[in-house]
Amino acid sequence: MAGSRKHDHLVGYERSSAAKLRVGPVTPPLRVVLVEPEIPPNTGSIARTCAATQSALHLIEPLGFRIDERSVKRAGIDYWHLVDLHVHASFDAFEAAHPDARVHLLSANATRSIFEAELRPGDAFVFGRESVGLPNSLCARFSEAMWSIPTSGAVRSLNLSNAVSVVVFEALRQAGGLRDARVVADPPQK
Repeated sequence: MAGSRKHDHLVGYERSSAAKLRVGPVTPPLRVVLVEPEIPPNTGSIARTCAATQSALHLIEPLGFRIDERSVKRAGIDYWHLVDLHVHASFDAFEAAHPDARVHLLSANATRSIFEAELRPGDAFVFGRESVGLPNSLCARFSEAMWSIPTSGAVRSLNLSNAVSVVVFEALRQAGGLRDARVVADPPQK
């Protein structure tokens, strides 16, 4: 009977192979900073991007969801252990823990393109809440380091997880972190 097996509908589609195209990490790693994130799937997608690029993920409290082991497992996130995760009580606490980080704020309201910024390994890319963006006080404090992702369509902004991916890969490109890609065999999954 068709469809009787769980994955019968995938017959004829490419399956994940044991080999992947990989690049080395940039040093120091990029830092993705989410200020009071609200939507769990966005943070999950961002965590996956951070794991894939070996970028550190910094979450600024309060969070709009739980990230304890049970909640993460229930959400089906099987890569959480690969994320370099840091949780901070405030943005000031993040800054105190990482005084060397060059801070870049990303805002749909900024007037300069992130593609014009000079990005370096170790930079911190700060994104605001999905509903309201970054706090005005943070924008005023870092007004010279505010960037936006230009769009051609009349949308308000990109989805947060998409915006993070665009910025992280632009930073990796500028740092030379996407050069010298090679095919690497992944260890068998259990």
